[in-house]
Amino acid sequence: MLSSPNKVSEQVMDIDQFYNDLTRADLKPLWAQTGMLTDEPRDRAIPFRWRATEMARLGERSRHLVPIDRGGDRRVLLCANPGLGGAPAATSTMAAGVQYLGGGESAPAHRHTPAALRFMLTGEDVWTRVDGDPIMMKRGDLVLTPSWTFHEHYNLGKVPAAWVDVIDVPLITHLAGIFYEDGPSDDVDTQTKPASWSEIQFAGGPGLVPTSSSAASTPTPYSPLFVYRWSDTTAALDAQLAAKGTEQAAIRYVDPTRGCDVMPTMRCEALRLRPASATRTDRQTGSRIGAVLNGSGVVVVGSDTFGLSAGDIYVVPSWATHRLESADQMDVFTTSDAPVFEALGVFRRVIVA
Repeated sequence: MLSSPNKVSEQVMDIDQFYNDLTRADLKPLWAQTGMLTDEPRDRAIPFRWRATEMARLGERSRHLVPIDRGGDRRVLLCANPGLGGAPAATSTMAAGVQYLGGGESAPAHRHTPAALRFMLTGEDVWTRVDGDPIMMKRGDLVLTPSWTFHEHYNLGKVPAAWVDVIDVPLITHLAGIFYEDGPSDDVDTQTKPASWSEIQFAGGPGLVPTSSSAASTPTPYSPLFVYRWSDTTAALDAQLAAKGTEQAAIRYVDPTRGCDVMPTMRCEALRLRPASATRTDRQTGSRIGAVLNGSGVVVVGSDTFGLSAGDIYVVPSWATHRLESADQMDVFTTSDAPVFEALGVFRRVIVA
C-alpha cells in the first residue's frame, strides 16, 4: 500500500527534526558517516624529501640571526610535511628536523613527555647531558632522550654542529599527554667524561648487563643505554655484509636489557647498501623517517622518486610503497612508529616486489 503524499511529507519532517535534535545533543548517526572505515590506511602525510644543502644554508642563516635564547631554547628547523596543512611535523606521529649549535654555544636543560632522539651529522667536541649523564655526540651516533628526562646540549668545539632530531610530539599531542618543564637552572653544566655512565653500564658487549643495575632487574620503558656509537653500528653492518655475501645489511637498535625497541614509540634501524644495489619494495603500516649519513642514491615512495645525498631527510607515509636504490655505498638511518602499531596489534608489513 502506497503512503499518501501527506504521510511522506510528515516522515521527511520527522527525520529532519530527528537529525536536528541529534546535532543539538552533540550526537552523530553512524549510518550517515562516510570515510570512517577504509579498505586500506589513508595518511594525510605525503612522500617528501628535504635537501641537506638547503637545510644547511638556512641553518647557517639561523645561527647568525636567531640566538638560542630567542623564541625557545633550541635552534631547530622542523620539517613541515606539505600534506599536513602547515603543521610542524614530518609525519602524522613524528616531528623531525635539524638542530644547529654553533661553536661555544649551549642549550639549557628542559624535559618533556614526548620522547626524542638525536642522530649526529656534523660537529666536533659536542655533548648532551641526559639526566645528568654527559654524552659526547660523534658523527653517526644515535643519542636517546627518553620521555621526561632532563637534557641539555653544549658545543665545546669551534666547529658548528648539526644533528637530526626526531620526536613523537604529534602522537603525544593527539593523546593529550604533553607535559613540559624547564631545567632547574639556566646555566648549562658543561662537564665531560671519557665515557657516559650509561655506556659504562650497558655498552660492555652483546648480552652483558650489570647485575647491580636497577635497570637490569626493573626495566624502564626505554633503553637505559642512551648512546649507540657509529663505530659499533658500522662494524656490525660490515660484518653482516661479509657473512651473508649480500648487497645490503640492516640492523636494529635495541634495549640491551630486554632486546626490544629503544623507545616505546619509535623504532631505530640502520641500513647499508653496496654500490648500485636496491632494496626490495615494501610497505608497512605506520610512517618512517629516513636520514642519509653516507653516500647517494634514490628513494622511491609510492609514485614519487627522490634523489638522495648525505644529510637528506625523507618521509614514507603509512602503507606507501618504498624502495631504496644506491649509486655508491649508502648508509641510511631510519625511525618509525612501528612499536606503537605493534603494541596495538595493527602493524602490518609486506614485500611487494
